[in-house]
Amino acid sequence: MKTLPSQFYDEPIEVTFDEDPVYAKRPECPNTFRWRDEEFRIVEVLSEEQNFERHGKSARNMVPGHAATASRVGSWGVGRYFFCVIVENGRIFDIYFDRAPQGAGDRKGHWFIKGERIRAEE
Repeated sequence: MKTLPSQFYDEPIEVTFDEDPVYAKRPECPNTFRWRDEEFRIVEVLSEEQNFERHGKSARNMVPGHAATASRVGSWGVGRYFFCVIVENGRIFDIYFDRAPQGAGDRKGHWFIKGERIRAEE
């Protein structure tokens, strides 16, 4: 199914899993998410990908050989897991998990809704 971006949000969401992920920093797609006081149950995952590219200062603080490995498998606090999902009411969303810690006391990473998509005419 082809989709096109229709809305950009980039807002935090709360997610739940039917079973806890084996690795907290390498999550599977959640089963539900809560956004703007509404709960959405995910019924289908259209696509998923990860990006371990480093940005800003952290992109320049590694020797090239280590940076190449880190861009493939990730390094601590760097990377995002993206999921394009359909929820029960048929809406299509892009959600992602950002592994970056928000501070010394908050090292787990966070989930966000990137935006909403619409079905493209084929």
